[in-house]
Amino acid sequence: MPDLPRPRHPGAEPQPARSAPPPYPEQHVEHAAQQPECPAPAYPTSPPEYPTTAPTRGQAAPSGDSHSSPPPEPPASPPQPHPHDMAFAQRRVHLKEQQRGADVTTIGTLLLHVPGFVCSLALVAGVSYLLLPGLGWLPTTLWIASGALAFHRPTESFFARHVLGLRYPTLKERDRLAPVWREVTARAGVDGRRYELWIEESDDLNALAAAGHIVGVTRFSLDHLPNGQLAAVLAHELGHHTGGHAWSSLLGYWYEQPGRLAWSALRRVTRVAILVARRISPGAAAVIVLVVGSFVLFLTFSVWYVVLPLLVAPYLLAAVGRRAELRADRHAAALGFAPMLSEVLTTMHTGEKAAESAARQAGAPAHPPGLLARLLSTHPDHHTRLHHLEPYLRPRG
Repeated sequence: MPDLPRPRHPGAEPQPARSAPPPYPEQHVEHAAQQPECPAPAYPTSPPEYPTTAPTRGQAAPSGDSHSSPPPEPPASPPQPHPHDMAFAQRRVHLKEQQRGADVTTIGTLLLHVPGFVCSLALVAGVSYLLLPGLGWLPTTLWIASGALAFHRPTESFFARHVLGLRYPTLKERDRLAPVWREVTARAGVDGRRYELWIEESDDLNALAAAGHIVGVTRFSLDHLPNGQLAAVLAHELGHHTGGHAWSSLLGYWYEQPGRLAWSALRRVTRVAILVARRISPGAAAVIVLVVGSFVLFLTFSVWYVVLPLLVAPYLLAAVGRRAELRADRHAAALGFAPMLSEVLTTMHTGEKAAESAARQAGAPAHPPGLLARLLSTHPDHHTRLHHLEPYLRPRG
């Protein structure tokens, strides 16, 4: 049948003529052996990490693959303060009526220095009357009165600088020391302005109390100890001052100097005389040794009550000094610094053991202190000091 034309509606647009469908290409199938094998798709072992927060308006989204850059690290937490790093604030201070005193160890120190003082007094008086007949009493009196210089501030400063090798703290060091020292003296009920703080250029953990008003601390202690441990060290040195240990030791040392100098000069002269006599004749050296030995024996048996205490005094003074250290530890513990002082002593003990171990590894021979050295030590060992602090470390019921 012939195709009839379709009717056109009025207003309808003319339809475009349909074109014949395009010819499809023929598919050429090749042998399967000639086709390369397609690799299997690699799947990730773990799902990709997505950012936890969406970018804010005005912020560009991260570009690139999420696997190429690691996730951002969390912010580091601030370092925790040391348990003994205490904050000291100013507060009202109640001062004691008696700022310093003389305990049993101070009295014992003064008594043990009496034989040396007597020998020095006899020496100074004899030389003074030989050089100044009729006026020998004047140098002797001045020498006796010179002991008061232990409490003279300008003399103390000279002693601290040129004898002890101390220096004044810098402004930064003073800012570090001031609140700690104020807290220590406030707990003790002592006016801290009566004492003067000094710095020792040393890499050791140590401190000292000297004369009447000197309190020194090493730069290492100032830079490395927390506030609480630094306060414990300063409280220990304050205990030496309030107990009278510092001034009594310095006073005894000063009054014994003439006798010590005379004995040292006698030994040097004798040594030189023996060396010279050996070059001349061995018999002459033997004569000098015999004369000096006879003189020493004569003094020993004639004034044995003076010589014998002089021979025993160093050992007794060392024993009293060890007792004074324990009393200073007790003073710091009574102020509430027992845990801090215990930590300081433990650190010192660990440092000594580490130094001994390093010396042994370096091949240095070990020389433990003998009995004589332990008897002459003015400080007890760390185990003894820690043992005496145990009652202050126990929790109170």
